[in-house]
Amino acid sequence: MNPLTIFPLHGIPEVSAGDDLPSLLHTAIVDAGLALDDGDVLVVTHKVVSKAEGAVVTLVGEEERAYRDLVLRESVEVIRRRGDLVIARTKHGFICANAGVDRSNAAPGTAVLLPHDPDRSAHGIRMGLKALSGVDVAVIISDTFGRPWRRGLTDVAIGVSGRGAILDLRGTYDAAGRELHVTEVAVVDEIAAAADLVMGKASAVPAALVRGVILPPGDGRAADLVRPADEDLFR
Repeated sequence: MNPLTIFPLHGIPEVSAGDDLPSLLHTAIVDAGLALDDGDVLVVTHKVVSKAEGAVVTLVGEEERAYRDLVLRESVEVIRRRGDLVIARTKHGFICANAGVDRSNAAPGTAVLLPHDPDRSAHGIRMGLKALSGVDVAVIISDTFGRPWRRGLTDVAIGVSGRGAILDLRGTYDAAGRELHVTEVAVVDEIAAAADLVMGKASAVPAALVRGVILPPGDGRAADLVRPADEDLFR
């Protein structure tokens, strides 16, 4: 098995609406002394994707009230609510805190929304990088989610392009020879979490290049990871 290597991509400037994000990412890769290779995975935080796509809202009036109202507008369904914390289902099907509306790493008086279609955004970045480098890499757009029954946050994939999202081990056998019946590995979530180890939450490093990981074949979507409501034991 090849070693897994994760390279943080420094030097990406503050991103604004309309910026050519694939070009900025490609420049950061070149400046890091790297060249894209087959099998590479580029992980990009949703914040810079949303900013490039103009998914930033100015909070008009009393900021806290405007923020709460925005969270409710971005929520398709409020699952739970405690004080100012809202656990909501977004139009993407994600269940997360405050419908993914975030004020961290945003200009004062603004909030950043999730990309309109993160899988499509990942595909656009992938195609842009392919045009610049001639190499077709996988792209994951990540965001930070909490987890039921577990303290602490971790990054997960909210957009995927270029490889499968889930490693389906059903029908294979474990080391003891037992057939696996339900095991599906959210490998793109694992990669997103690993990449966050070099990006951090306050280090202004919004992307990382992951090398040495073997992803499932195909062209999956982060939408594949959303559990249907009729399979959800907790709603």
